[in-house]
Order: sequence, then C-alpha cells, then structure tokens
Amino acid sequence: MAKTDSKSGDWFTELDEELEKKTIDIMKEVTEQSTHRSDLNRTLVEDFWKIWIRFNKINVHLTIEPEYSSFAHFDEFPNVWRMKEEFDFSALNHFSLTDRTQDQGRVGDSLKVWYYAVDTKIHIRMVFEYCEGEHYYKYAGWKRIFSQYVLYDAAADNVNMQKLHDILSDVVKTWYESHLRRERDIILKHLKDKYQKGETFTQ
Repeated sequence: MAKTDSKSGDWFTELDEELEKKTIDIMKEVTEQSTHRSDLNRTLVEDFWKIWIRFNKINVHLTIEPEYSSFAHFDEFPNVWRMKEEFDFSALNHFSLTDRTQDQGRVGDSLKVWYYAVDTKIHIRMVFEYCEGEHYYKYAGWKRIFSQYVLYDAAADNVNMQKLHDILSDVVKTWYESHLRRERDIILKHLKDKYQKGETFTQ
C-alpha cells in the first residue's frame, strides 16, 4: 500500500483551486462573447429589417432570415415595430436578405452574414451572393451557378461597426439604384469593381 503524507495529499486541493479559477475565467469570457455577439446580431438584424422596409416602399420583395415575426413585435406592419426582448440574438449563426424579383434574373440575389471558425477563433463574414446563370451537368441536370463577393470579414470580437455600416450603405445604395433603374448590371458591376470575389458554387 502506497504511503501518503500531508504534502502529497494536498495535490487535489491545489488542482481544485486551479480548476475553479479556470472555470470562473472561462465562464466570464463566454458571457462576454455571448453579450457581444447578441449586441452585434441585434444591430445587424435591425439594419436588415430597415433595408427590407426601404425596398418594400418601391415594391421590391425581399425575404429576411430569421423570419421577422420571430424577432419583432408590430403595432403597425411593417413600419411601427420594436425588437422582442425575449429573442435570443446570441444564438443566431446566420441571417440574410434575399431578392425575390422575378425579372432580370434577380431571384436569389442576397446579402448574407454568417459566423465561422478559424481554429478556435470565431469570425463573421458578410457577402453579396447572386446567380450567374444556369449550366447543364450530364449527371445532375440543370444547376444554378452562384457567386459571392466578400463585403466584410473579421474576427467576431474585433468588428469595426463604422466600417461595416459604410460598406453596407455603399452596397445597399447601389442595389437600390439598380432596382430603380431596372438594370441589374449596376449592382453586379459595382461588386466586381470594388469587392473581392469569393466562392462560386452550384445549386
């Protein structure tokens, strides 16, 4: 039977103190990250809803994710509203505004935001996604080809809201103008001239 002494018997007390300190530190960090993410998401969802309202005024139909009824109370739809305090904004991993206009091939044009991990670091990305057209694949049939332009990408805990809002304003103004003029190429050319090309994929 192994001998024990008081000194070696204290090993778990020391370990327990270290684990308790780690628990407190990590829980504090997680709470701060969750609060930051909730504030960030709340701001962006509110921004997206205001954009939805503006486009709706010129009869451009956009769909929004998450569904507006999930995050907002309406006294008079769509202009008189307030955020639901019970909605968990920190749980949102992605949200979007998608164009449903049937002409000019606009269906599917969208602003999208989502979170992704790089090692243990969480990043946020905002893109404009659009359909380039269709292609026939021998074994899969007709597929729509989508491309993305990266508007903003940063570590989630280091978002520059002024820069993000400047970019959002720039893109939305051009998107809106392209609808007013009924010329989709206005927004596509602007994206190609000013922003970095992202992923291309089929659906």
